[in-house]
Amino acid sequence: MLKTPLRRLLLVGMALLLPALAVHAEDPPLVRATNAVRVLNDIMQAPDKAIPQDLLRDAKAIAVIPDMIKAGFIFGGRRGEGLISIKSPDGTWSNPSFITMTGGSIGFQAGVSSTDVVLVFRTQRGVDSIVRGKFTLGADASAAAGPVGRTATAATDSQLKAEIYSYSRTRGLFAGVALDGSALRIDYDANAAVYGAGITPRRIFEGGVSHVPTPVVDFRDRLEEYTAR
Repeated sequence: MLKTPLRRLLLVGMALLLPALAVHAEDPPLVRATNAVRVLNDIMQAPDKAIPQDLLRDAKAIAVIPDMIKAGFIFGGRRGEGLISIKSPDGTWSNPSFITMTGGSIGFQAGVSSTDVVLVFRTQRGVDSIVRGKFTLGADASAAAGPVGRTATAATDSQLKAEIYSYSRTRGLFAGVALDGSALRIDYDANAAVYGAGITPRRIFEGGVSHVPTPVVDFRDRLEEYTAR
């Protein structure tokens, strides 16, 4: 049994943490798409201290989670919503599926922050996992903080073995970040709102949707433009 003071402290921490995460939980899907495009544009404006261009070009899939909220008071948690596109067999980028990302931690921490997150998928296995609806970084697919710079030559041996490179942006700069334990899930409600009821992620990725809204098309087009450089 936890002693009463500690139990009270943990309850207070959870009471502060959950509302902070919930406030961010309902960005409209098209707002998410617009914000994801903003993040992609920002990546390309800092080529010397950003995600290496060759990693973007060779990626099997790219996920962008703008403005992910991280909050903590003893217990920590993070939650964000974004989009993921996969590279088609012909080398073009698919229409994106909407996703959520959640995770937690325990330890000394306090406060609330917002950060942009980018995941670069290097293998087909990670792509197959998200098509099935959910996977966890570090469990279903190995993940590592990604290298930054013009090329991926700064990657360490441990990074080179990772299936996914993860990045976050704080104070305008992108940097590799460890996100093991974070769960990535398909946001079926957002997909239904944008593409129609009953549309599966596989159908979205394989081009089986029509009347795609402009902000969503813009996300796909920016990936095409930036990864072709």
